[in-house]
Amino acid sequence: MKITWLGHACFELESNGFRVLLDPYREVPGLTDLKAEADAAYCSHDHFDHAHTAGVTLTTGRETPFTVREVTAFHDSEGGALRGSNTIRIFSAEDLRVVHLGDLGHPLMEEQVADIGVCDAILIPVGGTYTIDGPQAAAEARKLGARVVIPMHYRSGSVGFPEIDTVELFTNCFPAEQVRTYQENVLHLTADTPPQIALLALPRR
Repeated sequence: MKITWLGHACFELESNGFRVLLDPYREVPGLTDLKAEADAAYCSHDHFDHAHTAGVTLTTGRETPFTVREVTAFHDSEGGALRGSNTIRIFSAEDLRVVHLGDLGHPLMEEQVADIGVCDAILIPVGGTYTIDGPQAAAEARKLGARVVIPMHYRSGSVGFPEIDTVELFTNCFPAEQVRTYQENVLHLTADTPPQIALLALPRR
C-alpha cells in the first residue's frame, strides 16, 4: 500500500490504483490549498483544515479494494464540548491496516483501542493545542502497537499553524534509532516494513 503525506493531516492511500484521500485542507500556513484527484475522500471532522472537499475531484467507476471501519472519538478532552467529535478510520487492503486518527484530542479509552484492533500503521497528530501533543501521542502510539507510526498535524518551519508544536516533542519520546527520516513524502507499506517512527518529508507544493 502506498501512503503519501500531502501535508497537515492529509494523506493519500493507494492500493491497486485506487486512491483514497484523507482530510483535505485549506488555509494551512505555508501550504497551498489542496487540489487533488481521488477515487474516494474522507474527512475526520468538518473543520476547514480537514474538510476541504471542494479541492478534491472524485473519479468514478472503479471498485474499491479498501474496507473502512470507523471509531468515534473527540476533538478535545471534554467529550467534544470544545471542538466536537472526531472520526477515527481504519482502512484495510492487501492484508494491511492503516489507521488515520484525525484530530484526536484525548487519550484513547480501552474500548476504543479494542475497536481499532491490530494495525500495521497509524497516522497520528502530535502538534498539541488542537490535538494531543507529542508525549501524549507517543503514549497512544504505544497503546496501539502499530509497526509504523507516521506523525502528522505539526509545525515545521513556516509550514503549519504557529501555535502547534514541532515534531521533536514526539520523536524525542523514542530511541533515535527507531526514528527514520525520509527524503520524500511517500512510504510503501508492506508486510515486511520494519518497525519505525516514519518522518515523511514535507510535500513540495
